Amino acid sequence: MAFDLAADLAARRAQHRYRQPLLQDGPCGRYAKVDGRRYLNFCSNDYLGLANDPAVVSALQGAAADWGVGSGASHLVCGHQRPHQQLEDALADHTGRERALLFSNGYMANLGVMSALLSKGDGVFNDRLNHASLLDGGLLSGARFRRFAHNDAVALRGQLQRSEARRKLVVTDGVFSMDGDVAPLADYADACEDHDAWLMVDDAHGLGVLDVQGRGSLFAQGVNERVPVLMGTLGKGLGTAGAFVAGSHALIETLIQFARTYIYTTAMPAAVAAATLVSLAKAREEHWRREKLVALIQRFRAGAEQQGFTLMDSATPIQPLLIGADQQALALSQQLREQGFLITAIRPPTVPDGQARLRVTLSAAHEEGDVDALLAALEKVGCRTSDV
Repeated sequence: MAFDLAADLAARRAQHRYRQPLLQDGPCGRYAKVDGRRYLNFCSNDYLGLANDPAVVSALQGAAADWGVGSGASHLVCGHQRPHQQLEDALADHTGRERALLFSNGYMANLGVMSALLSKGDGVFNDRLNHASLLDGGLLSGARFRRFAHNDAVALRGQLQRSEARRKLVVTDGVFSMDGDVAPLADYADACEDHDAWLMVDDAHGLGVLDVQGRGSLFAQGVNERVPVLMGTLGKGLGTAGAFVAGSHALIETLIQFARTYIYTTAMPAAVAAATLVSLAKAREEHWRREKLVALIQRFRAGAEQQGFTLMDSATPIQPLLIGADQQALALSQQLREQGFLITAIRPPTVPDGQARLRVTLSAAHEEGDVDALLAALEKVGCRTSDV
């Protein structure tokens, strides 16, 4: 049989890598409701606690009454409505760029940028731990695809030096979604400038969280003027949905003309754009959210280190606990769930073989007592990890 799907599915089950969605019966926030039980939620990307913020919800409801629930067409047909333009202008201002362009999601933004900028004869250089959308964007662009060692500017420099590509695009996450560490953007910018390359940063997990105004990794590292292409998502720190690319006027016009994932996709609902305008303002102005988040991160790391858990080099809300074996990570996730905590076990192919983990994510919606309760639960299950 040409397509033996049952065998493929059985193999994935045997590897302890079978995935199924959890049906949620409540909004994203401090708590999750699954199968009638309430859990403290430590696996969402709602870092600033804006996904269910009353002002953001009210903005969405009001805009839906004014603009409806669907845009009806792509931006270039008749789907580009006033709230879309207002949000693009606000995002450009927030990120210190000439213009910004909305996409349906981060995956489509990354594919769209690379397909518009690159083709055969060009070169794309990806950090080995980049998000799947960045890797797929590079592979689908038609450019010669290269991966360099994680956060290794020396390795990147060597690849750029050897490349004879017409155009060279270096692509990296600002904050890595599974490890929580940050890219050395200044070193990458140096390498790009020395070898006539452009740097593109996917700051999905930095926007809203890093920098005093939540402007993300580029401002936190002082390299905003040196990065031609910035991609950010709206469904994590900003709590809504969608994505954008920000850069020069020429870049945005190029994407409008050549990025197929922009041209041929229905625009997001205008109500989502209107809600994001409110969440963006709150992320920028309500500094207490980031201050509280930093305090929670420090509290968690100190407690987990005291218990002997293997932490990764992360000062961001992403705090993975490296476990190793897939089955062991699944068992620990289930043990924590039995105690009232929702934490997903992350397994290959999302992470490398032998690096399965519990991906703990913190939010400004959490309280100190939530972190302490999680640490107590980890201490309870931690002594059993060697027996799993």
